[in-house]
Amino acid sequence: MKIGLYFGTFNPIHIGHLTIANHLAEHSDLDQIWFVVTPLSPFKKKSSLLDNYQRLEMVHLATKDYDKLRPSDIEFGLKQPNYTIDTLTYLFEKFPNYEFALIMGEDNLKSLHKWKNYELILENHDIYVYPRLSEGKVETEFSDHPRIHHVSAPIMELSSTFIRNSIKEGKNVRPMLPEHVWKYLDEMNFYR
Repeated sequence: MKIGLYFGTFNPIHIGHLTIANHLAEHSDLDQIWFVVTPLSPFKKKSSLLDNYQRLEMVHLATKDYDKLRPSDIEFGLKQPNYTIDTLTYLFEKFPNYEFALIMGEDNLKSLHKWKNYELILENHDIYVYPRLSEGKVETEFSDHPRIHHVSAPIMELSSTFIRNSIKEGKNVRPMLPEHVWKYLDEMNFYR
């Protein structure tokens, strides 16, 4: 089985995340997409970042009606600060029969050369890149790399920051969130 790992804080998960993940699940060779919820670093306090398990619950609510999309708390038990290479190593040991690929926006690809052990990641894992409107350019070594697959997914310029700020201002963001996530946020009074 080939699993696409979609890392993020998902604070909150929104329809942009779901659209991209579902597009990859339906239009690539990935069998499943795992939303890997990045834990809050114990060394950083960010008041707008919800608790790890509240964000995981939102991902669970958002993905429960999609057979190929799954929430993952795999990084919650790993040493902090954590690097992607450490997560990939752990997953390979835990699921030796699975093949793991990364999913990232084009903006992240532009900084991949700064990641810890990025050469090792590229040697062993495919990377699926979805388009993002961003400044700068992709390093030459990544533009034609055989492990990097550019996906013509819809461009989704919706951000969790925009959603949080809009909620704080009393704006209606309901269309930007999966229905179950909207109800959970509203009931819990998050981001107000």
